[in-house]
Amino acid sequence: MKAVQIVNPSEIKVVELEKPVVGAGEVLVRIKYVGFCGSDLNTFLGRNPMVKLPVIPGHEVGAVIEEIGPDVPAGFEKGESVTLNPYTNCGKCASCRNGRVNACEYNETLGVQRNGVMCEYAVLPWTKIIPAGNISSRDCALIEPMSVGFHAVSRAQVTDNEYVMVIGCGMIGIGAIVRAALRGATVIAVDLDDEKLELAKKVGASYMINSKTENVHEQVQEITEGLGADVVIEAVGSPATYIMAVDEVGFTGRVVCIGYAKSEVAFQTKYFVQKELDIRGSRNALPADFRAVINYMETGDCPVEELITKIVQPEKALEAMKEWVSNPGKVFRILVEL
Repeated sequence: MKAVQIVNPSEIKVVELEKPVVGAGEVLVRIKYVGFCGSDLNTFLGRNPMVKLPVIPGHEVGAVIEEIGPDVPAGFEKGESVTLNPYTNCGKCASCRNGRVNACEYNETLGVQRNGVMCEYAVLPWTKIIPAGNISSRDCALIEPMSVGFHAVSRAQVTDNEYVMVIGCGMIGIGAIVRAALRGATVIAVDLDDEKLELAKKVGASYMINSKTENVHEQVQEITEGLGADVVIEAVGSPATYIMAVDEVGFTGRVVCIGYAKSEVAFQTKYFVQKELDIRGSRNALPADFRAVINYMETGDCPVEELITKIVQPEKALEAMKEWVSNPGKVFRILVEL
């Protein structure tokens, strides 16, 4: 079968692999679409310390069930549209014992700590197969990244009488905006790009701030009548946005961090104490977050056409990745069609 492989930094090629064979408790899926995500971009740039090259990327998946192995419970049908839960969990670490399997200490995400599924077929345990109802295989590839944003909103315990500021309106940030708006919160979207801010407005943001051209602090103070945001979700991963999150959250507010900052961040730690902040990490997503995204997408309200920047064949994956590197601010999702 055909597969896309990141061989070395800045080098992608199409390789041939053996088609996997389904076993007991497993499901064979035919992969239709796989999204390139930020972790894949960092792998391509040689900046992902969790990856050992060469690696097959891919964990944002739209697929159909091809074959069902023995000992798989009822509820799966051949030809059914599905996405995949790309994380593993050991069942024994502190996170797993506390029921937060998404943050397993020994997690291995497809395409990161282990080979992903940017290939024609894949076999996974039935527990990692997520039926997606009437959602097309193409659109299923958007579910996982949006679920990460949905999970961050759950971590923040957002309610309907709060101001929620989301820093970064990429795919994950858009997911956070959608979920916060669905919960009835007033959402403030912050980004450097006006096109992304317009999309944020379309999916539920009430206020948009371009941090490149506007004074973020003044705008947030005006919107919140001087109180600051009740919740700030950091979905960029840079020192500047981490500091912005702590600065703009109100007293007794919650800061939820999704992005990984690539360098150390120097905080005024007095704000942690003076504001009595809750500072929380948010990693991956839980099955409930996947289901929530599927429910949202089935409403037809998700602007999927605007979230998909480009669809390419495997042979064009290298070219597409180079384009993303040259203009990262203009890309939501690049999908590879297998």
